[in-house]
Amino acid sequence: MRFSSLNAHVALLAVVASSAAVQASNSTYYNPVLPGWHSDPSCTQVDGTFFCVTSTFISFPGLPIYASKDLINWKLISHAWNRESQLPGISWNTTDQQQGMYAATIRHRDDQFYVICEYLGMPQGNIGVLFKSRDPFTDEAWSDPVTFHADKIDPDLFWDDDGRAYVATQGIILQEIDLDTGEVSQPPTSLWNGTGGVWPEGPHLYRKDGWYYLMIAEGGTDMDHSITIARSRRLTGPYEAYANNPILTNRGTDEYFQTVGHGDLFQDADGNWWGMALATRSGPQREIFPMGRETVLFPVTWEEGEWPVLQPVRGKMTGRALPPPNRAVPGNGPFNSDPDVYDFEEGTAISRNLVHWRVPRAGAFSVTSRGLKIVPSRNNLTGTPSSSSSASPELSGQQGLSFIGRRQTDTLFGFSVDLAFAPRHVGQEAGVTVFLTQLAHVDLGVVLLPGSSSDPTCASRHKRDGAKAQPQLALRFRAEGAGAGAGNLASPRTVGVPAEWFDGGDGGGKGSIRLFIETANATHYRLSAAAAADPEVRIGVGTASAGLVSGGSGSFVGSLVGAYATCNGAGVGVACPEGGEAYFTRWRYAGAGQYVSETEVV
Repeated sequence: MRFSSLNAHVALLAVVASSAAVQASNSTYYNPVLPGWHSDPSCTQVDGTFFCVTSTFISFPGLPIYASKDLINWKLISHAWNRESQLPGISWNTTDQQQGMYAATIRHRDDQFYVICEYLGMPQGNIGVLFKSRDPFTDEAWSDPVTFHADKIDPDLFWDDDGRAYVATQGIILQEIDLDTGEVSQPPTSLWNGTGGVWPEGPHLYRKDGWYYLMIAEGGTDMDHSITIARSRRLTGPYEAYANNPILTNRGTDEYFQTVGHGDLFQDADGNWWGMALATRSGPQREIFPMGRETVLFPVTWEEGEWPVLQPVRGKMTGRALPPPNRAVPGNGPFNSDPDVYDFEEGTAISRNLVHWRVPRAGAFSVTSRGLKIVPSRNNLTGTPSSSSSASPELSGQQGLSFIGRRQTDTLFGFSVDLAFAPRHVGQEAGVTVFLTQLAHVDLGVVLLPGSSSDPTCASRHKRDGAKAQPQLALRFRAEGAGAGAGNLASPRTVGVPAEWFDGGDGGGKGSIRLFIETANATHYRLSAAAAADPEVRIGVGTASAGLVSGGSGSFVGSLVGAYATCNGAGVGVACPEGGEAYFTRWRYAGAGQYVSETEVV
């Protein structure tokens, strides 16, 4: 889809969205309600507003808090983990691409919100973290965490009738927890090990009609994923499994939504029950799913004394009436499904939906009079972090990539940003990327390369000095990945930057280049570039399969679309040679279509 025609598609999407809003009052809506990488959702409702948290692993800021009045429009209001001082040093000591903040639980009690989670990847083992806030609409109100010992993942937080607090984790085990000190009771009490599926995890406890209900995920977060449930008259058991488990799954089906599981149940202001879970839009072939695990909504019927009945997850859902459409949600964050229109004017803050891969280095990102300034990192987007003492953290990415991105939230979309860049040394590069992990990404960079007197396609930034070729500024397409499409992984491709793209046509680097990432269709990205002053005249540089950023090294995460700067290993320590700073303006992202089945687009 050409970006120049995107406005027409956005207008069409607006009509569809308006129609969907009307239909929502008649009990019709479309999944996912939190599109893009939003795995392991946990939700609660307070005074008519719904709050959800999802997993973030090593991305930062982490543990996003979303709020909604209608279960469809979700505003990103804060992050529970939003400053390095909350957990000093842990991000840069994390090596694996899928460690970090695993599945969290959000709960509310006595005018206070709690987000409980576990951070994986530390030499000393997991770190249990409990964040608190009386105002979830601001980052600053989230506390430094109370830490606790955590052998297992996916903590739930539950208060019994006597007010004592408990944490249940993978396994499924239960411990009493002191919410002020983090002390947990020993030894843990074993509650239930599920129905025989691998990885019984993601527990949530509910007290209803004299029963303790224990809902968990089983089967691993892949094609056998499911939700099962058991209950007991006593918190510590024994727990009786429901005869008709699993209560939610799409395993063994040809549904477009697969891996359905790891859910949470909650009530609306009228007492109706709802559920959120993760799902992947992959179909049973499980090859193309760049957005990873997303959040889906389903109605729940839970009669007194009975087992809950969960409506199966589909792209188009019908049933109980939703709360009326309402976007009057406090806070200054964006709604997840809205487009990005960011000009990075001096004095403005970086939007809350833009995130990094690990905590960034201090000063690497700032909004200046020239736009969003990115100071390059020595490591590029590729790296293999290692716990080995001989590894170089400056080149592995452990000390922060100079990368910033937003979730890909649409099957079909267009993204563009203007880049002002005047590199002084060979290897300095800035550009745009579809990024899953450091081992899976698709990039279009503007890079200074060694000159070649025999290469007429490259535009020189300097006059030639006799037979000696000067460095050349080029557009370079590169891709990494091991998923579907890796068999056709193209070699890096470079195309010279036309000298006329710069002010005065002298190659002085004063003009801006507009870089584009678009979905050619549901399975491929197309990357191109143009002079920002004449964006309709474009150079197509590369096309890549979305399978490269589906699963593989990032089976738990999903694609981010954004910008980066690097000197590709030059320099010393964490410092690149001078002159590689990149300035980004006119950041635009707009969705153009969501697949809700193999053949249906809304």
